[in-house]
Amino acid sequence: MGTCCDMRGFLSFIVLRLISKKNMSGDELRDELAKRKGHKPSPGTIYPVLKALSENGFIQEIKSAGKIKQYRLTKNGIKELEIATRKFCEIFYDMEGEFGRCLK
Repeated sequence: MGTCCDMRGFLSFIVLRLISKKNMSGDELRDELAKRKGHKPSPGTIYPVLKALSENGFIQEIKSAGKIKQYRLTKNGIKELEIATRKFCEIFYDMEGEFGRCLK
């Protein structure tokens, strides 16, 4: 535990959130992040995250057509996502007023 609960793990947190919505491959994750952020992360950024999440037992590779590897959350991944979401809210929720002032 703890992989997603620090600032370095922010990408891991986002990847877990996306995979929680549907099983995804590394390329699908990169495309989704590009849509959301306007910048497509390199394979050298996304695949080490997937490897670490897999080694920590948070995601699992599933069989799919061809050579494409897709991933799904494990039970431990669901728990980790709940912990990371709580932590994210604790850190950022009370800053809503600060961000509102910046936008004006």
